[in-house]
Amino acid sequence: GFFQSYAVEVDVKDASNTTCLYAKWMMKFLITYETNSGDYKNITLDLPSNVTHDGSVCGNDTQAALLALQFGEGHSWSNNFTKTNETYQGNFVTFTYNTNDTAVFPDAKRKGPITVVVKDSMLPVQLNNVYVCHNTDSFEAENVIQIFWNVTLQAFVQNGTISKKESRCRADTPTSAPTVPPTIANVTTASTSTLSPAPTSAPKPVENPDIGNYSLKSGNKTCLLATVGLQLNVSKDKPLLININPKTTSADGTCGNTTATLRLNDGNSTLIAF
Repeated sequence: GFFQSYAVEVDVKDASNTTCLYAKWMMKFLITYETNSGDYKNITLDLPSNVTHDGSVCGNDTQAALLALQFGEGHSWSNNFTKTNETYQGNFVTFTYNTNDTAVFPDAKRKGPITVVVKDSMLPVQLNNVYVCHNTDSFEAENVIQIFWNVTLQAFVQNGTISKKESRCRADTPTSAPTVPPTIANVTTASTSTLSPAPTSAPKPVENPDIGNYSLKSGNKTCLLATVGLQLNVSKDKPLLININPKTTSADGTCGNTTATLRLNDGNSTLIAF
């Protein structure tokens, strides 16, 4: 199977039903845990399609804003934001995962909720600006790596309207190439004195995939265009990363009135179809 994370969108409103805190982002969690046999396993915890955001708070000059999320079997995540003079910024990120979720942790030695708190590295953002970061960012603490990408966020929204002024993260500067969300195969897992995985050699990082240009025609007209770099993350006995090489990949498919199919082939078989 392929790791799948869904985009999360949270629109927090105040008592007058006016937006006060807005965020849309993607994230996943890489967790190392001890099994009943004393071994250590690496798992990826992805967001399901159905999440809730109970307990989120607008915030004001004296109270922090809170972005809270609940998902799966007892997992939760939150980030609080403080306002100082003319800026706002993230403060602490709190992530709780529940090893009683046997679908994710089938053989965990330690049972129950485990909470990890980490300082947010987000730089101050001007009030009435929306924070945008398409590239990946991550926090690592207590055998958990939290990974975020495609982030759009504004705390302490003024007059209920999301700003059109953007404050970009440093990774989104024009000289930065887009990064691929890290996976267990290319991220070094955290270790602490209370729960330390057995030492292993660091895996060789996988390069970002080359960008390919693919197109379909309907008659003599182009009906579909795709410019994309693709990397497959295959979960077998161990994670396997595969970069699709546009130089050896051809495109075919069909365009209809309401649907279109794009198939990418390497000459021997279909690699992936959209």
